[in-house]
Order: sequence, then C-alpha cells, then structure tokens
Amino acid sequence: MHTAGEIPEKRSPYVSGAQWDSNGNNRWPKGTKSLVEMLYKMGKNRGTSWLFPRRRPANKNRRRKTLQMKQRTRYTAQLINCIKKGAKGRRSGLVLSVPLLVIIMISEACLLFNYHRWLHVLWVLLVGLSPVLLAQQDIQPQSIKIEGDITLGGLFPVHSRGPAGIPCGEIKREKGIHRLEAMLYALDQINSDPDLLPNITLGARILDTCSRDTYALEQSLTFVQALIQKDNSDVRCSNGEPPIIPKPERVVGVIGASGSSVSIMVANVLRLFAIPQISYASTAPELSDNSRYEFFSRVVPPDSYQAQAMLDIVKAMGWNYVSTLASEGNYGESGVDAFVQISREAGGLCIAQTIKIPREPRRGEFDKIIKRLMETSNARGVIIFANEDDIKRVLQAAKKANLTGHFLFVGSDSWGAKSSPIEDQEEVAEGAVTILPKRASIDGFDQYFTSRSLENNRRNIWFAEFWEDDFKCKLTRPGIKYDPDRRKCTGDERISRDSQYEQEGKVQFVIDAVYAMAHALHMMHMDLCPGSMGVCEKMDPVEGRMLLQYIHSVNFNGSAGTAVMFNENGDAPGRYDIFQYQMSNISNPGYRVIGQWTNHLRLNLEEMQWSGGDRKIPESVCSFPCEPGERKKMVKGVPCCWHCELCDGYQFLLDEFTCDMCPFDKRPLKNRTGCRPTPIIKLEWSSPWAIIPVFLAILGILATTGVIATFVRFNDTPIVRASGRELSYVLLTGIFLIYVITFLMIAEPSVGVCAIRRLLLGLGMCISYAAMLTKTNRIYRIFEQGKKSVTPPKFISPTSQLIITFILISVQLLGVFIWFGVVPPHTTIDYEELKPPNPEFARGILKCDMSDLSLILCLSYSIVLMITCTVYAIKSRGVPETFNEAKPIGFTMYTTCIIWLAFVPIFFGTAQSTEKMFIQTTTLTVSMSLSATVSLGMLYIPKVYVIIFHPEQNVQKRKRSFKAVVQAATVSTRLSQKVNDKQNGESKMEPDRS
Repeated sequence: MHTAGEIPEKRSPYVSGAQWDSNGNNRWPKGTKSLVEMLYKMGKNRGTSWLFPRRRPANKNRRRKTLQMKQRTRYTAQLINCIKKGAKGRRSGLVLSVPLLVIIMISEACLLFNYHRWLHVLWVLLVGLSPVLLAQQDIQPQSIKIEGDITLGGLFPVHSRGPAGIPCGEIKREKGIHRLEAMLYALDQINSDPDLLPNITLGARILDTCSRDTYALEQSLTFVQALIQKDNSDVRCSNGEPPIIPKPERVVGVIGASGSSVSIMVANVLRLFAIPQISYASTAPELSDNSRYEFFSRVVPPDSYQAQAMLDIVKAMGWNYVSTLASEGNYGESGVDAFVQISREAGGLCIAQTIKIPREPRRGEFDKIIKRLMETSNARGVIIFANEDDIKRVLQAAKKANLTGHFLFVGSDSWGAKSSPIEDQEEVAEGAVTILPKRASIDGFDQYFTSRSLENNRRNIWFAEFWEDDFKCKLTRPGIKYDPDRRKCTGDERISRDSQYEQEGKVQFVIDAVYAMAHALHMMHMDLCPGSMGVCEKMDPVEGRMLLQYIHSVNFNGSAGTAVMFNENGDAPGRYDIFQYQMSNISNPGYRVIGQWTNHLRLNLEEMQWSGGDRKIPESVCSFPCEPGERKKMVKGVPCCWHCELCDGYQFLLDEFTCDMCPFDKRPLKNRTGCRPTPIIKLEWSSPWAIIPVFLAILGILATTGVIATFVRFNDTPIVRASGRELSYVLLTGIFLIYVITFLMIAEPSVGVCAIRRLLLGLGMCISYAAMLTKTNRIYRIFEQGKKSVTPPKFISPTSQLIITFILISVQLLGVFIWFGVVPPHTTIDYEELKPPNPEFARGILKCDMSDLSLILCLSYSIVLMITCTVYAIKSRGVPETFNEAKPIGFTMYTTCIIWLAFVPIFFGTAQSTEKMFIQTTTLTVSMSLSATVSLGMLYIPKVYVIIFHPEQNVQKRKRSFKAVVQAATVSTRLSQKVNDKQNGESKMEPDRS
C-alpha cells in the first residue's frame, strides 16, 4: 500500500501514464482548454438549451427536426475531434475507447427522440474522464483548500483576463483579493459563532476564474469530481498493490461567480449536478430565468431592478429621449435589453440609438461611437451598461471631440462610485448619475483585512502576489528571478498604513452570500438532524435540491443590517444608492449620494449639480414642449418626437394633439388654451359714426320744428294757405319722423326700439313722398284737365288730398303690421358680421333682427312713391312757378334721387367691411336726413323766409276763376315755347289768334 503522497500507476484499458497530485486532486491535461472552449461555443451557438434542452412544442414541423438532428450530429463530430485533439499531448496514452465511441453513436441516434438525457450521460462521461485528462496537465490549477465538515466552493476573479493565449493576467486587488478575503472572513465568523451551525465547521475550495468564462467553466469541473463514480479497480502502484486515493471533498454549494457571463457558464454545469450557487455580483436579468438556472441565486438585485431604477431616474429628470450604450456581453447587452423593455412597457421614453461596444474594439471605435451619438444630439442622456475600461474610453472620446458637458451619463453599478473610470476625465464625467446596490462598509472586515500579513495569511496562496502589487515591492521566492528595479519586500509593511486601502464595494455581498448558505445549512441541519452534534447521516451527503429550498427560505439581517432574502427566482430585493459625480469643490470632487431606490425612487433633485455648477436639470428630449396654443404633430414611428403647429384662426387647443373650433359666440384665449366669450358691441353715441348723423338730425329737427311753428303762427296768411296747409303739415310730419329715425337707429337695440325702428324707418319717408305725390298729381291733373275743358278734375279739394295721402300711407302701415305678425321684432347678436381673421378683433354686434333685404323691402314702398312723384314732377315741369309748387317739388325729387343713387353702392359696397354695421347705419341715416333736408329746404325754407323777412309779399292777390287760371297757364306755356323757337332760329310769322 502506498501513502497519499505516492504517485500510483494507472493501468486502465482507456489510458496509461495518468497522474495525481499529493492531495489526490486531478491535474488538467493539455487539450482540456480546447475541449471546454468547444463546449462553450456549442452552448453559445445553440443557446444554453444545449446544456439544458427545453422541450419544444409537439407541433413543430418535420423539417425543423431534421435540421436539428443534422446540427447535433455536426456538434457531436466536432466534440469527438476535440477530445481526440486534447488527447494528443506529450507522454499521452489517451485513446478514445471503442465502448465510449459506441455510447456516443448510440446517443446520437437517440437525440431525435430524447436527446437531452443522452447529453447528460455524455457530460458525465466527459467529466468522468477528468482523472485521465488531468494526468496530462503540466501545471496544477491553483486553489485554496480549507478543511471542514461541509465544504463550500468559491469563484473569484483573482486575476484579470490575460492576453491572447494566456488565461490569466495581472492580479485584481479589490475585485479579487478583497472579495476572496471577505469569504475567508465570513467563514471564520461562522465557524466561531456558537449559535450558527454549532459543532459543524465550514470548509472551502476557492478557485480563480481569471475573469474569463471559458476558464471558469474549466475550473468549475473541480467542484463536481466527488459526484462522479470512478472505476479504479485496474489502477495499481508500482509494487502491484492498489493505491490509497483520498476521496475528493464534496462541494455542497458554490459562492460566486462575479461576472454574469462567468456565472451563466458555471450555472450550466452546476445545475447538472444539483449544486446550489449564490452569486455576490452577477446581475444579468437572464439569470432570473428559474427554468434555466434553477440552482442559481444571488444576494444582489438583478439588472432588471437596476434598469427600473435607471428608468425612474430618467423620468424624474424629465427626459424622454435617450441613447443606450452597452459593452458586448451578458452584462451590458442584458442590462440594455432590460432597460429598453421596461421603458417600452412603461411608455413615455424613446430610445434614440442603441450602440454596442465590441469586445475587442478597433482603433477609433470610440470616436465613431461619439459621432453616432451626436447624430441624435438632442438625446443628451446616455444610459451606459459597460465595464470600467469601456466607460473610460467613452469619456476620453467625448473629451477629444470637445463635447465636455454635452452628454449626460446615467451609469449602472459597473460604474457605481468608482474613481478609476473617470480618472483624468472628471470634467466630462461631471454630472454623471450612477447607481450602486445599497451597501455599507463592514468595519469588522476592515480590522480583519488590515491585520493580514505574510505570516498570518498563508492560507491565501495569492496573498504574496497581492502583497507585491499593493506595496510595489518584490518578494524573494524560489524559482522567481529577482528584479533589481523593484525594492525588496521586508514583510513589515502593513495594509492601509503603507498603502492605500478602501473596502471594495461588493465585500458586503460576499459576506451575505456565505451567511445565506450557512443559514440554509443551519435550518437544514435543525430539520434533518435535530439534537445531533455535527453532520448526521441524513446530511451526508447534502442533497442539493433540498438545500436550494432552504436557501430560498432564508431571511436574516445581513452584515449591513439589511434583510437578506430571495424571491421565487432566487433574486434579492432591489436596494440601490444613487450617486452623482459633482465638482462643486474643485479641490475635492467626488460622488455624492442624492437618493435611494427601494422598489420606488426617492431622488433629491435640489442636491443635483451639473456642468459648471448649474442647478437646473439639463434637457434630453427629442422635441421641446410646444408653446401654449400649439398642437403636437407626431413624427411617424417616434412617439417622443413631434413638430409644433399653431392653432390658427378661431381654433383652440382641445388636447395636446388636436385643435378645435371655438363655439360661434366665443373666440380663443390669447394663448389658445380655451375659449372666451366674444365681446358684444353696439353703435355708441360717442362714436364718430354716430356723431355726424345725430348732428344732422338735430339740425333737421330744429329746422322742421321752426317751419312748423312758423306755419302754425301764420296759418291764415296767403302763402301758408296757397301751399296747401293740410298736406304741408302732413309732409312736415314725415320730414320730422325722418330726422327722428336717426336716434332710433343709433339707440341700443331692444324689443321696443326694434319695433319702433321697423315702424318709423319707412313711415317717415312714406308720409313725405305720399304728400308730395298727391301734390304733384293734383297739379298735373288740373292742368291736363284744363287743356281739355274748363271743368275742374275730381278729388282736388284739401279733404280729398288728405284721404288720398292717408290711403297711400296705410299701405306702408299694413305691410309693417303684417311683418310684425310674421316675424315679431326682437334683438339678435351677430357674431359673423365682425369676425376678422384675427380673433382679437372679433366682436358680437347687438342689433335688431333686420337683414339688409328686410331693410330694403321696408324702404321699397317709399322708393316707389319717390319715383312716381319724380315722374309727375317731370310731367308738370312746364307749369309756371307763379301758379304752383311743381318746380320746387321737381328739384326736390331730382336731388333726392341723386342722394339715394349714391346710397345704394355705399350701403351694399361695404357689406364685407369689418365695420359694416357702422358704415351702413351712418350711410342710411345721413341719406335720409339729406333727403328730408332737401325737401325742407326746397319747399318750405323760401316760404318761411318770405313770411318772416318779407311780410309785404304775404298778401291776398286777386282771386281768379279756375278757367282764367288755366287760360293764363296755357298762354304762358305757348309764349315760353315761342321764345325757345326763336332761340333755336326757327321763328316764323304767325297770325295772332288770341
């Protein structure tokens, strides 16, 4: 028998020359990396369903199944070639056995029906080959091994990703060593706690992922070795005895990993073997899919919460148009996808551009990104899910393009409150709003970590490398060439005293993840091993699916005092601190907490500060808000972009997208946000349009009153009697009413005023022209009758003349009263008459309900009388003026006709004027006053002049008979004709027959 330190000889029918290390751990052979990368590519090309096939609906067509079978056959062939290639190493005797080939081929034949089961078997076979494959590896994978009753796995990015061909790069002090030491610190605290897992010691197997998903997948196979049954019956030592091989520790749960892409790859493997996993930093929303990652949990909230918090921040700042920027990979792309999806569901936010930063950006790539962002320059807000290096290079490109202060960044937790992404780019980063899962600095960890040294921390195999990097010195180690350019480490250096130290942000979550696993094991132990000291048989081994149930049911206060719990998807509740990078203090710029998010946003907008110290929140909108009275005309396909169009004319803004007409009696407000009543106006007495007609009417009334008074005073004098007293008084009454109508036309309309206006508008003229028509008709009939006989015509007495006049007047009155019956007088407000294009000048006009047509009809009868009177005046023009009033009446009618001929074009030509009512009212009243004045001046002013100033002429002349009057008029007419003939040169001698 050999001890564990001896190297046994393997005599396997499959391989020869395999090796183990002194701890019994497998050593990875050459070619394993290519195998894992092949599996990774197959999983990536097919999606994670290659490792975790999901049942497809039964109704898929046969063609798709055939294509799937061909694809799986190709993948299997590639896998076999990869295994063969991996076996061809130095001192390798690995030959793919016939039985394994038979299993693979049989599984390929069954893939069409139940291929996922065979893939699981194939995975087990491949992992089962790990003892064989490990024998060919020249370099042993480094790990931290801590003994315990129950072993937890740990995955940490101790090193950064190496350049091409090298898996690991430089050591990561904060994200790597700080987090790893946080797990060791938590294990120490739990193992020393008498109330948590009493009499049970937690151990650990901690591995380095080197920040690379394929390398992490390779390393994670270490956790599943103990779950694979190996046949060592043919393995013999050199003396022929079977070897003593220590049983690999069984990992019951894994703490990690950090990056989301790493966690996704590892979760695919751990799920196959039902090993629960709790991550302290992976936030990709994809990991919330319980059907694909059922054994994955995390103590940090997923990016879907982060995306919701970022969306709430954007909306709180009033932005509705932003661009997104993501690093290629699970974290960046999933974060942006979640943000876009949530914003689409919430509405009110548009994505201008979605830009992806390649994994390996070319030279000038970031300058192109800035140019693309400037294509939508209004989208100043940039939502960024990117790693630190990409963030820094984006800021550098923005600074290079002289766009400092233009872009307003909202960064995810990968930016958080870190100083490295903004180093030397502070001016560009000023005002950036970032979020970080709510955290607290753990004082106990600070005391623990700052007390670590090379002497008391030998369990951390990477601590010496951290020591050299942290203190910028070099340790003397076997096999390491001394570098004379670096000082030698003394070992007396102390963290925080001789180097800068600030607790890494995820330390709290690493501790909470370890405690969550411990609490789940504690509850499981209490249920399965009540009263038992240590691990009982029911927990040996720990059943992974049962442990997962206990993990999901934990609820305790974590290291920061906040509750640690998981929902049905294994996600922790969302709790974020919101930071803004401010430079208010030039000597000490930094991040300032401006709010929190715990399922809802609490943001202190007053504490925000932007470029140049401005307190006003900059705008990131596609289109600025429309001015009052402008509607939005949306841009097709972009709901946050619009053009503003003014509601014109009498329209008002019904809603933000629609203009509508105001009601007929209203006009829009000045800002067109509503309607207001249209002012109502009427012709005022103080208006210039009223002053002139009123002045003429007053003069006319005074003159008419004077004439009437004179006639009454000298009623029995010859002139008054000769003028026909009865008809003169009637005619003067009509003239008086014509002047009076001016006041009714200007007075404020009412039912009474409108009724009187209808009555008197045509009545005054009707009375005047009826009296004059009666007079001219009487004269015409007398002299026409005298030419035929000496018998006077009928109805020439004063009484007959009055009767005829009143009959003519009664026709007008009859028409007016019929009008009263058909359309009762009433007032109306005309909103259409004074409605110019500019609604500010719109007015409603209060007036009587008399249209232009009804007004003309009202005056039409008087116009007929006037025309008839004019005709008789023309016929009676030959009568000597010493005998009658025919010629003054003729001149009156000629002048009146001229006045009314001028009235028509003025009245109707102003129908489209904005001051139509005023012009027409003034024109009508002035025309009527002028007509009355002409009548008064031609017929009565000369008589009044003679009566008053030449009373000697107002005497009784010799009374002549009707026959004498007619003969005298006839002689006078003939003499007038002879005079005219002589003037025309046509005179000739005729005998006197008189």
